[in-house]
Amino acid sequence: MHKIPIAAAAVLAMLSVGASAQTTSPSTPRPASPGASSAPVQREPAINPLTKDDVSNIEGTTVYGGDDAKIGYVSTVLMEPQSKKIDRLVVNAGGMLGMGGHRVAIPIDQFKWDSDKAAFKLPMTTASVKSMPEWVEGATTATGSSQPPKTEKPVTGAGDGDKTSK
Repeated sequence: MHKIPIAAAAVLAMLSVGASAQTTSPSTPRPASPGASSAPVQREPAINPLTKDDVSNIEGTTVYGGDDAKIGYVSTVLMEPQSKKIDRLVVNAGGMLGMGGHRVAIPIDQFKWDSDKAAFKLPMTTASVKSMPEWVEGATTATGSSQPPKTEKPVTGAGDGDKTSK
């Protein structure tokens, strides 16, 4: 009956020995990597993915608003079918882990590239994006808006229940 608590104590002792071996004393300076300097590292400005030949990295790019608050990320890239040019980016605003967000198709000319943040910026806020009509995947729109077209019930004439006598 005492075998389980003894085994648990043995496992706990082994884990605490491993954890204490990984900690370092704050008084002991860490050895520097070979060739490392103490000068601050300067990042190169990020290149706008819309100017590259390979635009596959656009999806997932963060989008900030005019108030520098994070709006969301680019979830889909839309192109004009005839010219094959990117004309809209779908921004997923809000949500958690890619679920429950409000997706809106926004014309490409409204996006500005922020090379310091490696992100797109929009001249609007999260609230204004969420107030726009939601983009629906697979819906075709003639105006290029986010709103799906209104569909009417097709008139086939078959099965409409018309029971008139001849």
